[in-house]
Amino acid sequence: MAAALKAEYPSWGEDFHPREKIVNLFVLKKPEGQGMSQQHELEAFEGMMLPHLDAAHNLARWLVRNEDDAQDIVQEAYLRALKSFHGFRGSDGRAWLLKIVRNTAYTWIRKHRAVELATFDEEIHTSGCETANPAVTLEKTEDAEAIREAMEDLAVEFREILVLRHLEGLSYKEIADIAQIPPGTVMSRLARARARFKQCLADRLGKEK
Repeated sequence: MAAALKAEYPSWGEDFHPREKIVNLFVLKKPEGQGMSQQHELEAFEGMMLPHLDAAHNLARWLVRNEDDAQDIVQEAYLRALKSFHGFRGSDGRAWLLKIVRNTAYTWIRKHRAVELATFDEEIHTSGCETANPAVTLEKTEDAEAIREAMEDLAVEFREILVLRHLEGLSYKEIADIAQIPPGTVMSRLARARARFKQCLADRLGKEK
């Protein structure tokens, strides 16, 4: 039996500022009569995971660059998370959930846009070692549309790491766990992603002059 859970969360829009969105999550409730422990598990899941709905949507939206697809991915990720929640023993619910969102999104990308993953090469996708933080860059320019487009021009692996680090504020260790890469790769990929973002932004702003 399914019950709709409505949750409001901010979605990064064209101006990179949160705007209210509503998504319906259909969470499968346990059949009645199977004991209170399952009800407690559902309540624990809702209490621990629903507060991270904004972060889940933020990551999915930047990975697939489409609002409708992002909402479908978030819903699927929450269903997967609920099914696996009995095995969750950690205290960092956000990182655990984002790992599931990330894996769900990549499964979707492999099915619908496999070329985005097949063509990625960190050395090819960057030039230079200068850094740029999308959130800080927003404060230095009024052209938020160019910033959004520059982010969307990046390879999915670069979008992912910039969102996790600069928009969600996760540590290198948390990102390494979510993206399933070594911490050293997180640091090098982040540096390359910042450089590529800066280059893409400069190209965008240059074209508008």
